[in-house]
Amino acid sequence: MDDLYRENILEHYKRPRHFGRPESFDLEFDDSNPLCGDEQHVYIELDGEGRVAEVAFEGRGCAISTAATSMLTEELAGKTREELLALDRDFVLDLLGIDISATRMKCALLGLKIVKSAALGNAADWDDEGAAQGDPSEAERAGI
Repeated sequence: MDDLYRENILEHYKRPRHFGRPESFDLEFDDSNPLCGDEQHVYIELDGEGRVAEVAFEGRGCAISTAATSMLTEELAGKTREELLALDRDFVLDLLGIDISATRMKCALLGLKIVKSAALGNAADWDDEGAAQGDPSEAERAGI
């Protein structure tokens, strides 16, 4: 089973979904992983009801960071800012489907960090992506 997940990760790394800068967007954020040099920028367009209509990203990085962000972008359509903030590390780790070592955890969670930062309107802490699902603290801090 791990081989299937590894193949999926390589597919998303070689052909990331939702990759590139869109013409229009409402929320954006960029950040990097200082430990290995991954850099990503996320763009989110909201519809009239404040839900994710389109999402895209660009940047460079290792297979884990690129694949994790690509997989994450496929899951965001229709979510509100509050729902974006409620996503936790387990959501991304489940998408990847393999065990991630402690040294690669920031790679795997960079996309989640920048999505949450875009929803917050400022930089999320690295610890924020570990918040339990449904934890209202981030949304409360953002005033949404």
